[in-house]
Amino acid sequence: MGRFLSFSFVFLSVLCLLPPNLVVALPLHTSSRWIVDEDGGRVKLACVNWPADKESAVASGLGHRPVGSISERIAAAGFNCVRLAFPVLLAANQSLASLTVRKSFQRLGLLDSLAGFQANNPSMLDLPLISAYQAVVSSLAENNLMVIIDSQLRSEPCFQGSGINPDLWVKGLTRLATMFSRVPNVVGMCLRNELRNVKDWYRYMQKGAEAVHSANPDVLVIISGLGDGIDLSFLLNQQLELTFTGKLVLEMHWRGSLAGRARETGNPNKVCGRVVNSLMRRGGVLLQKGWPLMVVNELGADDNRHLNCFFGLVAELDFDWALGTLEETNGLMNLKNSSFSQRISALQDAGPNASGNKHHIIISHPSTDQCILRKSMYEPLQLGPCTQSEAWGYTPQKTLKLKGTYFCLQAVGLGKPAKLSIICNLPGSNWEIGSSDSKMYLSTKLGDGTTVCLDADSSNHIVTVTCKCSSRDHKCDPGSQWFKIADIYLSLFTKTNSSDQPS
Repeated sequence: MGRFLSFSFVFLSVLCLLPPNLVVALPLHTSSRWIVDEDGGRVKLACVNWPADKESAVASGLGHRPVGSISERIAAAGFNCVRLAFPVLLAANQSLASLTVRKSFQRLGLLDSLAGFQANNPSMLDLPLISAYQAVVSSLAENNLMVIIDSQLRSEPCFQGSGINPDLWVKGLTRLATMFSRVPNVVGMCLRNELRNVKDWYRYMQKGAEAVHSANPDVLVIISGLGDGIDLSFLLNQQLELTFTGKLVLEMHWRGSLAGRARETGNPNKVCGRVVNSLMRRGGVLLQKGWPLMVVNELGADDNRHLNCFFGLVAELDFDWALGTLEETNGLMNLKNSSFSQRISALQDAGPNASGNKHHIIISHPSTDQCILRKSMYEPLQLGPCTQSEAWGYTPQKTLKLKGTYFCLQAVGLGKPAKLSIICNLPGSNWEIGSSDSKMYLSTKLGDGTTVCLDADSSNHIVTVTCKCSSRDHKCDPGSQWFKIADIYLSLFTKTNSSDQPS
């Protein structure tokens, strides 16, 4: 044990000499439902999941691309954070932790992986597994990326029936927390064991959270719920008792199981509505109770319909989030698409900051993560950066008005551009928000009784057309017609810590 800790802290001292490049004032803490920096300013985590190979315990993709290249591409895609998986029991096992990357591949017969690693990351090949993990963290720091240690169990992800000693789990968490106690870009640790029993959840989450905070009081302690991380509803009845405040963050997982079988065969509006309702019922409502919440999308970035639904909820509720996983084949996910980077940037820009006390409504378009803008009175409405959006208001008469003006949004005909008008009692001026299961259609009735939906055409101009996906067709894509009235409220930021356990 002494040799293990000695090596860990020697390597850690080298990491501490690296210049801190992060632009966020660290460490982070919580204030009501928000994650904030040391100065009290909002820090909205936009993370990507970077898994570890289940057999070798090495970060995926390093056999296909240099670690620096992967880190650079993550940062270029617009993410500010990486949930970096690590088998927590490895930290508690001296013999495994001191095993080199090379020997880990050799003992498993992964010769192709060994050759790929030799070609792309030769300097890491003879590092112990724990040191290779630290090298990845260092590479992410050099690219201004925060890290959340996703401390996973290596075998069955629950204690019951897995033969895993919970005390060994706590021991591993403690060593990991201690190991990164002076590494500024490690901002959080995720206690992700996905327990299935409420009694065990309270017992072991409390033990794990206290152990992490005691070893490293700077990191956020991030805890997930029951049933594959999708249920935290029990916290509405009984809070988690901890000795510390200002560091606890809840985590929920956005999984296909939230939609059940409908994910594959259901109408996209119904599927989106079912997933959102399930997530809110099982824990999303905790946001309204003042709990900070991160939602982890496990469905990846390849299914636009599910991604649009997810980003629509991000725009509406403005929670911290993590997306997909890096592909194990090349460690890159779909980061080559520049529009993907723009979408992430738009989600970040649309959120609150600590600069004021304003109530601001925008009309967001999740499939592009842009907002409805007016360029002038003579140009059609179009999509553009949400940072340029004027404030809208939704009246009791269901009109959408630009605040501070007499102008309201109006539909004038099927297939025609929507326009701004000062006569707001005409047909086509009253907009329904909840007219679909997804609650993302903005629909209105024309003078002849025809129902039309707001849409963004191929030029990003705002038009009104027949509503899509009204049938059971599970292959249709309603993305161009999905809009969210996002309520941005800029007043919940202070420079003082508040309790993690709202009353």
